[in-house]
Amino acid sequence: MSPPAPRTAGASYAAWPRRRARGFTLIEIMVVVVIIGLLAAAIVPRVVGNVDKARVAKAKQDIQSIETALTMYKLDNFTYPTAEEGLKALVQKPDDPNVQNWRQGGYLQHLPNDPWGHPYQYQVPGTHSDDYDLFSLGADGQPGGDGQAADIGNWNLDN
Repeated sequence: MSPPAPRTAGASYAAWPRRRARGFTLIEIMVVVVIIGLLAAAIVPRVVGNVDKARVAKAKQDIQSIETALTMYKLDNFTYPTAEEGLKALVQKPDDPNVQNWRQGGYLQHLPNDPWGHPYQYQVPGTHSDDYDLFSLGADGQPGGDGQAADIGNWNLDN
């Protein structure tokens, strides 16, 4: 038996030996789907728990940023915004004639909502602090609560 003739650049494609195209079998595909399902079952609960933790961390970070803006406001105007002015005084100059040193451009670019879509609450004077209380009502948007529904305020940022 003689060896096959060497292929030359001009040889036609049809002369090449054909290989049978091989795809995945149904069993191989099912094994991959089962493995992906097992991985998802192990990972998804951890990710969902981390989303809730991330929202709490974001709320605490927002509160600290707003506190910084309130401090800057007080340094410029010698008092915190009144309850009537609210946090809006950090973005838009109040009509109060006593506010004479309001920083051009404001103290915040915009007022953020908490991670659950509710506005941050501001009370002057505060019940937890002599100056003010700044807080999110948590996931349920109602005062009090436990877990994700708990209030997050400037008085409990360390928790």
